[in-house]
Amino acid sequence: MQQPVDNTIKDLLNSKLSAIESHLAADVLSYFGALVNGVDGWFRKVVEELAADQQKKDKLVIILTTPGGSAETVERIVNVVRHFYNTVDFIVPDYAYSAGTIFCMSGDNIFMDYYSVLGPIDPQVQNREGKLVPALGYLDKIEDLIEKDRQKTLTNAEFAILQSMDLAELKSYEQAKSLTIDLLKQWLVKYKFSKWNTHRTDPDKIGQEVTDEEKEKRAEDIASDLSNNKKWKSHGRPIPLSVLRDLKLEINDYSEDEQMKHLIKEYYDLFIDYINKNNNPFFMHTRRFI
Repeated sequence: MQQPVDNTIKDLLNSKLSAIESHLAADVLSYFGALVNGVDGWFRKVVEELAADQQKKDKLVIILTTPGGSAETVERIVNVVRHFYNTVDFIVPDYAYSAGTIFCMSGDNIFMDYYSVLGPIDPQVQNREGKLVPALGYLDKIEDLIEKDRQKTLTNAEFAILQSMDLAELKSYEQAKSLTIDLLKQWLVKYKFSKWNTHRTDPDKIGQEVTDEEKEKRAEDIASDLSNNKKWKSHGRPIPLSVLRDLKLEINDYSEDEQMKHLIKEYYDLFIDYINKNNNPFFMHTRRFI
């Protein structure tokens, strides 16, 4: 998946990654690319190698840039990183869409700045031609056609489209949607909300203990919002930090830490510059692997 890196760039990338590790007191893994079948095995190899290092920390920070991919692949990756690390944080300097958003929800903390974006949790699944397609778009279209049929306004062309749809394929889209919502709810409660013990913003509850039921309700509301295709209109709709906070999802703004902001910018600019120059569709970097 990766081409050999020029030694000078390799040394510079390692040096800047090391500076981030020192600042965060954590192991750092950078990943660029889609989260598709096969990537989970690559993650396993790299994380196992990092975890075997004598300098291993209890916390892993993942610097993530991804257009999305498969929820099943993300689930396997989360199982890997959580096997070796008690704390997992995410930094999104640019974008983490779809399955990348779900991946971030498995973190204890999410760091973004004003430019960073997540996306709707619209899973990508393979259609009959083997292409990855956004499941929610297909399901919404089918729902629209069925509603037109109820209203007796379905055209012959639309009826032909409806007839051509594979029921098994549609079922797989529904299952993918259900899985993404379930994973997001499960991970938010288990990880992101694990230290949310008292209410801090609700004026009627400030200082009161947060119940498990309240955590589950908050996770359900966030999952419902992020999976609402009618709200976001597009599979690739960028959702910035400010909007995510409006959804009552706590996001850390790393630009408030001047040193962290500087370290991430220097490293990430070099990281992306190398990827663009070499046209790499996938790239992963740790202090043990490049």
